Amino acid sequence: MKVTVTVRRLPNISDPQGTTVARALRDLGHEVEKVRIDKVISLDIPGDDPDAVRAEAEAMCEKLLANPVMEEYEISLQP
Repeated sequence: MKVTVTVRRLPNISDPQGTTVARALRDLGHEVEKVRIDKVISLDIPGDDPDAVRAEAEAMCEKLLANPVMEEYEISLQP
């Protein structure tokens, strides 16, 4: 099953990369107030049971893909 994990910094955690990109966009003449840089991770996890696949993806996020102190994640499944 195809799984997409989107990892975002928590709202109260600064995003230096986003700040740099926002500054560069303004320097190039674009109007932008704020930029946040997120990660999108695409996985192929074997299995047909959506609950089992989601549980496996959550375990991956908790152990490696996201830092729960600084980040939150969202998991979406595509059959």
